[in-house]
Amino acid sequence: MKSFYLHALVASMLVSLGWMACAPVRAQVAPSAAEVARYTGLHAAAHSGDVAVIDKLLSARTSPPVNLDARDAYGRTPVHVAAFARQRAALRALAKAGANLELLENDRYDAVTIAAVADDEETLRVLLSLGASARLTTSIYDGTALIAAAHLGHDGVVKQLIAAKAPLDHVNNLHWTAVIESIVLGNGGPRHQETLRALLAAGANPQLKDRNGATPLQLAQARGYTEMVRMLQKAGAR
Repeated sequence: MKSFYLHALVASMLVSLGWMACAPVRAQVAPSAAEVARYTGLHAAAHSGDVAVIDKLLSARTSPPVNLDARDAYGRTPVHVAAFARQRAALRALAKAGANLELLENDRYDAVTIAAVADDEETLRVLLSLGASARLTTSIYDGTALIAAAHLGHDGVVKQLIAAKAPLDHVNNLHWTAVIESIVLGNGGPRHQETLRALLAAGANPQLKDRNGATPLQLAQARGYTEMVRMLQKAGAR
């Protein structure tokens, strides 16, 4: 499964039928072992976190100079590879050298969304401190890192993204917001509850409806998510 949305089109169908669309999910396509074995240069150093090699490659006087944003066959730059591998020192070295932290790979994911989906709060913290944006539109679903994290109930990630000014009410092409995804693609448990609580406290709109005209409150009621219903009602949802 390539995307973080079940596959989201299947999830959308299940939700429209009133079923809970929640299952173990996998993030974007990380480099395979075979791909890693073929890596050279910055991609190899980014994956292993070898800052000395990164610095050596970038200081070498080659013609043409080393491309900081070179892509592998899947469109991953060294920044993407370092994010997948949780190599934070490599990210710092690449950013210091001027690497673009906001490029999208072939499935239209950036490093921030990669860290968000992986529930990797420390890598996300590093990326945001280096100036990476939490506001990008990513994935084939025209979503955001915040929507992805809300779907998965990654409440700590959600709080970081909110603090980084992620768009609270972005609507993806499935017509879902972060609030809606925390309900319809969650399990109603503590982490999804905390995710919804953080979104509402930050001012996310609890009135925005899904494609079928259902409000977040109605969606939570239909699933029997009592605590989410309470939170939504307290926030003025109808």
